[in-house]
Amino acid sequence: MWQRAPGKVLHDAVCNHLNLVEGDYFGLEFPDHKKMMVCKKLIFTWFSSTYHVVVKFVVKFFPPDHAQLQEELTRYLFALQVKQDLAQGRLTCNDTSTALLISHIVQSEIGDFDETIDREHLAKNKYIPQQEALEDKIMEFHRNHMGQTPAESDFQLLEIARRLEMYGIRLHPAKDREGTKINLAVANTGILVFQGHTKINAFNWAKVRKLSFKRKRFLIKLRPDVNSSFQDTLEFLMASRDFCKSFWKICVEHHAFFRLFEEPKPKPKPVLFSRGSSFRFSGRTQKQVLDYVKEGGHKKVQFERKHSKIRSIRSLTAQPSEQHTEVPKQSSSFAYGDDNDAAAVQSCQQGKELKASMEDTGQHKSPSLKKSPKEGRKVDGAVVSAVEEEEEAATDRMQQNRPQSQQPSTGSLTGSPHLSELSINSQGGPSVANMSLSPNLSPDAKQSSPLISPLLNDPSCIRTEEEEEVKKKRFPTEKAYFIAKEVATTERTYLKDLEVITSWFQSAVNKEDCMPETLKNLIFSNFEPLHKFHTGFLKEIEQRLALWEGRSNAHIKGGHQRIGDVMLKNIQSMKQLTIHLWKHDEILTELENGIKNSRKLETFCRDFELQKVCYLPLNTFLLRPLHRLMHYKQIMERLCKHYPPNHPDFRDSRAALAEITEMVAQLHGNMIKMENFQKLHELKKDLIGIDNLVIPGREFIRLGSLSKLSGKGLQQRMFFLFNDILLYTSRGLTASNQFKVHGHLPLYGMTIEDSEEEWGVPHCLTLRGQQQSIIVAASTRAEMDKWIEDIQMAIDLAEKSSDPAPELLASSPPDNKSPDETTVDQESEDDLSASRTSLERQSPHRGNTTVHVCWHRNTSVSMIDFSIAVENQLSGNLLRKFKNSNGWQKLWVVFTNFCMFFYKSHQDNHPLASLPLLGYSLTIPSESENIHKDYVFKLHFKSHVYYFRAESEYTFERWMEVIRSATSSALRTRALSHREPHTY
Repeated sequence: MWQRAPGKVLHDAVCNHLNLVEGDYFGLEFPDHKKMMVCKKLIFTWFSSTYHVVVKFVVKFFPPDHAQLQEELTRYLFALQVKQDLAQGRLTCNDTSTALLISHIVQSEIGDFDETIDREHLAKNKYIPQQEALEDKIMEFHRNHMGQTPAESDFQLLEIARRLEMYGIRLHPAKDREGTKINLAVANTGILVFQGHTKINAFNWAKVRKLSFKRKRFLIKLRPDVNSSFQDTLEFLMASRDFCKSFWKICVEHHAFFRLFEEPKPKPKPVLFSRGSSFRFSGRTQKQVLDYVKEGGHKKVQFERKHSKIRSIRSLTAQPSEQHTEVPKQSSSFAYGDDNDAAAVQSCQQGKELKASMEDTGQHKSPSLKKSPKEGRKVDGAVVSAVEEEEEAATDRMQQNRPQSQQPSTGSLTGSPHLSELSINSQGGPSVANMSLSPNLSPDAKQSSPLISPLLNDPSCIRTEEEEEVKKKRFPTEKAYFIAKEVATTERTYLKDLEVITSWFQSAVNKEDCMPETLKNLIFSNFEPLHKFHTGFLKEIEQRLALWEGRSNAHIKGGHQRIGDVMLKNIQSMKQLTIHLWKHDEILTELENGIKNSRKLETFCRDFELQKVCYLPLNTFLLRPLHRLMHYKQIMERLCKHYPPNHPDFRDSRAALAEITEMVAQLHGNMIKMENFQKLHELKKDLIGIDNLVIPGREFIRLGSLSKLSGKGLQQRMFFLFNDILLYTSRGLTASNQFKVHGHLPLYGMTIEDSEEEWGVPHCLTLRGQQQSIIVAASTRAEMDKWIEDIQMAIDLAEKSSDPAPELLASSPPDNKSPDETTVDQESEDDLSASRTSLERQSPHRGNTTVHVCWHRNTSVSMIDFSIAVENQLSGNLLRKFKNSNGWQKLWVVFTNFCMFFYKSHQDNHPLASLPLLGYSLTIPSESENIHKDYVFKLHFKSHVYYFRAESEYTFERWMEVIRSATSSALRTRALSHREPHTY
C-alpha cells in the first residue's frame, strides 16, 4: 500500500501525526540530493535502491513575516529550522545577530539566565562552529530575557531571523553567461542571485514573464521594461539537467504558493504526444492556508511550548527511579535538530500520542511523562521521526529565578493578555523592561495577569461542583427564563452606568465649582428621571425572576413564568421619558463646548475619567440611554422568535417589541449623529498637534496601525481615516501618551496603488495625493483589504463633496514634502525608548483606549465595528479558569467597547481588571485540553489563554455571539456613504 502511494500521502501522514494544521509550509527532503520530494511521484521510486533512507521534514516555504503563521506549533517548527540553519552555516549574519539568536534559543531551552548553568549548557551544546568566541556575548543577551517564555523566545527568534538577508535562502550553484560562478535562490518575492553570500540581483515575480529550462540551461524571460538594462531573456548554466529541472520546479512551487489565490488546475494530458514538463504545483496556496486557519476549518489542538532541555541541565525536586536517571537522547533527523535536541512538540489529537525515532539509549520513559515512549516508524526503510516536548515538572531553580510576579497563585504562567501597558493590574507588579524588540513587534511583556488580584483569588469566588449541581436543580432551564435573566443582568450594568453620571459625576461636580449652572441642570435634570425609572424597572424584573425561580411565594403556581407583560408595561412608561432622551444630543454638545471653553472644566473631566468608576470615556456614558433602547429591541426580538404564537406571553412580548421598535426608529438618526460626534471628541483626546478635528460634516471611518515606508525602512504609525482626510501619527512622548500628528493627506483626488511588487513589501500600498504620496504596509492581507475598501469609500465621499478639507495641523505645518524627504517621520531609538517609558508611567485608563490597543495589537477598527460593538453588549456571571489553573472562579463580567471588565460581584462600583479582545481568537476547547465541562469557550492571544464557562446553552451562545463581534472585524454590511453630513 505504501509503495504505491504518492509522496503527498507520506507528507500528509506526517502532518497528521504531528497535528500540524499549517503543514503546507513544510516539505520532505532527501539529505543526499538536498531537494524536496515531488509529491506526485510514487514512494517506491525513492526507496527501491536502498533500505536505509532518512527523510527530513523541513520548512519549504518561508513567508516574509512569521505573523502570518497562525499556530504556535508552526512557529516552533520554524524556530527549529532557524536553529538548524545556524548550525549548518546557511543562515549567515554578523556576530551580534548570531549571539542574539542563540540567546533566544538558550532561553527557550533552559529558561532564565544563570551564569553557571549557561556556561555548562553552552559547553555541551554547539549552536554554531567556533561558538566559544561568542559565549560571553550570548550570555549578556540571555541575561536580558528574564521571564521570557519559550513561545515568546520563538517569536523573538523569528522576528530577528526574518530580517536577515539569508533567512530561508537555499543556494543553488550556477554560472552566468560569462562563466562567473554565482548562486541562484528563490524566495517569496522572486528569484535572487548571489555571489557567495552577497545578493547582487533580484527578479520580482511581477517582472518575470516565464521560467523554463533546456537541458542544463535555466532561462528567465522578463517583461519588457524601458528603464531596465537587462536582456529580455536571462540564461544561467547549472551542473546538470536534473539540478536545473529541480530548481525550476522549486521556482514554480514558490510562485504558485505565494502569488496564487488557489491551487492551479492540472494541465490536461495531450492526446498524441507531450512537449515539455507537465509539472504543476499541487497543494494549498498560502492564501488558502491562511483562510482555512482563520475560518476555523480545523479541530483546534492545544500546543504549549515548554523549556526543552531543562531536565538535562537542572536537577528536579522529584526523585526519579533508578531506571529514569538519564534523559533519553532523541533523534531529530525528521525535523530540524541534532541528536541532543530534546525538542518541544506537544500534541494530542483524539488521544493520539506523538512518537519519534530514538536511539538505543532513548527507550526509557521520562518520570514526568504520562505518554507512551517515543518510537520510530518506518515506511519501506525510510525512518520518519518527529520531535516533541516532554511535559516537565517545574524545578525549584526555575521558580527561584523567575520573579514572583510571574508565579501567580492561580497557576497562570502567562503575562498580561494585552501587553503590560494595556492591563489594569490590581497588584501593581513591575513589568519587565528589557525587551529586545520595539513594542510593536515584540510579544506581550511579562506581567501578572490583570485577572489576578487578592480579591479575585478569594476562596469565596471558587465555585464547587456541589454548588453547580444545586444550581442546576433549583433554577429553570427553559430559554425564555434565560432571556428574561439577560434583561436583569444587563439592566444592572445599565443602572450602574447611569449612576456614574447621577451619583459619582454629580457628587464630584458639586464639590468643585467648575461647571456652569445651566450645564449642570441640563445634564442632571435629564439623567435623574431615567435613573429613578430604571431603578424601579430593575426591581420589577428581579421580582418576576424570583417568582419564576420559586424563590419567593413558591406556593403560587403559574402566571409568573413570563416577562412580556413586565416589558410591555415599562416600555410604555418609558415613552414618557422620550423628552429626556431627545435632550442627550444637546447634553453631549454643550458638555464638549464647556470643556473647550474652560480649562478648569477640562481638567476636572480628565481627572474624573481617571477614577476607577469611570471605566469608559465620560461622554460614552451620555450615550448609554439611547444604546439601551436597542438592547431592549434585540431582547424582545429573541423572545418573540422563541415563543410560539399560542404562548400566553407572546401577545405582550409582540406588543412590547412594536413599542420599542417605534422608539428606536424615532431616535436612531439622533443616536448615529451622537456616536460620530462622541468618537471625534474621543479621538481628539488621543491626538496632539491638531486643533480642528471636530468640524461639521466630518465623519470618522477607521483607525489602526500601519507601517509607513521612510528613509529608515518601515516604521509603525497610527492612521486615522475620515471622510475627507487621512492622518498619520506616531506615539507621542507626553505623560498621557497621546499620538503626535506627523502629517495628513486630503482624500480629494487621491488614488490607491498596490505596491507589493514594486517595493517587495507584503501588503503594501501607495497612496498618491495631489501634493504628496506615502507608502504603507498592513500587517496582514485582511487588514490591507479593509483599509483599501474604507479608503476608496472615503475617496468617493470626498469626490462628492465640493468643500476642500480645512487646514488641520496646529503646532506644525502640513507635511507636503516629496516622498524622498522623510525626516519628519524619523524617530531616534531614544525617542522610542522614552515613549515606552512614558507609557509604563501613565495611568491605566489612557493605555486601555481602543487607539492604544490597536497600536499594540497591530490591528484596526472601523466605525462600523464600533456601531456593532454598541449593539453587542452583555453582562452576567461567568466562571473563569486560567490555562494552568485547576479551579474555576466566579466573576461578574461586563462586555462592552471590545473589552471584558471583571468584577467580584455585580454590586461592585468599579472593575478589578479588564481584557481588551481586539486581536484575540475565540474558539471552543478541544478534547485534548481536558476541560470536561459544558458551555466553555476559550479566548487566546499568542501564549495567553483563558477559559470561560457559562451557565446554560443560551448564555453560552450569547457570550460567543457578542465576543465574536469584537474578535472578528465586521464585514461591510452597511456603508457610511448613505448618511447625511453631520452638523453640530
